[in-house]
Amino acid sequence: MILGVSLIYDQLMKRRNFVRSSVLGSLASILGAEIVYGATMPENYIPLGMQDPDPFALFNKDKEMLVLNSKPWNMEALAHLLDDKITPNKFMFVRNNGLVPENINIKEWALTIDGESVKQKKTYTLEELKNNFKQHTYQLTLECGGNGRKEFDPPAKGNQWDVGAVACPSWTGVRLKDVLEDVGIKADAVYIGYHAIDEHLSRDPSKKPISRGVPIGKAMQEETLLAFKMNGEDIPLVHGYPLRLVCGGWPASTSGKWIQGISVRNIVHDGEKMTGSSYKVPKNPVAPGESVKDEDMRIIESMPVKSLITYPKSGAVLPLDKKLNIRGHAWAGELEVSKVSYSIDFGATWSECGLEKPVNRLAWQHFKASISFPKPGYYEVWVKATDAKGVSQPMLLPGWNPKGYLNNACHRIAVKIS
Repeated sequence: MILGVSLIYDQLMKRRNFVRSSVLGSLASILGAEIVYGATMPENYIPLGMQDPDPFALFNKDKEMLVLNSKPWNMEALAHLLDDKITPNKFMFVRNNGLVPENINIKEWALTIDGESVKQKKTYTLEELKNNFKQHTYQLTLECGGNGRKEFDPPAKGNQWDVGAVACPSWTGVRLKDVLEDVGIKADAVYIGYHAIDEHLSRDPSKKPISRGVPIGKAMQEETLLAFKMNGEDIPLVHGYPLRLVCGGWPASTSGKWIQGISVRNIVHDGEKMTGSSYKVPKNPVAPGESVKDEDMRIIESMPVKSLITYPKSGAVLPLDKKLNIRGHAWAGELEVSKVSYSIDFGATWSECGLEKPVNRLAWQHFKASISFPKPGYYEVWVKATDAKGVSQPMLLPGWNPKGYLNNACHRIAVKIS
């Protein structure tokens, strides 16, 4: 009797060891390395290397990208990574409010247009959008409203973005205006709001992470797209696959990802992140740290004029007899940039850069300059853009606001001349 129990026990242990060995082998395959002391690892334990997925591999991002947050995922580029004229996916910032969707069924994906101000509710499959409407491609600038937030003092609540929450990829899709005209819009339409499938961090289905929108005038612009391609390929999942709204020149939060609904409203859209103080700044200047009532705030629309030096990296060292060649991008929300200037004497004097025209409206523009220095020493190169209305970037931090939005201070790099 005892012998029989012993045999059963031996068989169970062999089976258990086989299963454990298989599990360890699978884990090692995922981690890309042998789990050296796997035999002593507690049962049902998940190795740390698997508890937080690698965002660089997960989202196909460059290893130099900075991760600000993992719940939700938020990442930004360093200034020198944004040197491409058309931003590739590996350098495009990630801004999420909720969880990235899983198990998307492309065959069943559909977009429904409804709301108080539509003449009829109508639903389109993704294939109908692609086949029934003319496709357009534009290079469109997207910038997080909080880009540059880390410079505010006192600190503002939210992700502490530096300068890299901006990008200008090429987007392909159909014009939202063409779809809205096909549905039929009533004369009382004032706003649109988007509805997406991303989940709230709590996974509570009654809560939505974000549902923003834009005035009907912005929705009906030629460049406002229902996009399904980025840089000629399907939009990456983290950037809105299979369908996203793209409203160039406005806070990127208005360019909803993973959208399955658009409501045409006869009121200002009141979805999540449209009420309270989200994506709003004071109507009038306030003292740093001062609280502001919701009724004294205004919704951010067109982003302010701004520029970014993408070459060289800050900290460049070169000999006195060699000129420093700089380059970068400038943008101004709904407007074109008319001029970009640089200074090497902390803004006392300015010289003009060469500036290219945008490839289309709402695309950033490229500037460059060749700079000589009078003698060896430490310098800072400051760059300042001016928009078509003559408004220039402030040299230092602009007026404080509670949420740390719209920091468009001059970008600066350090240079040492030997």
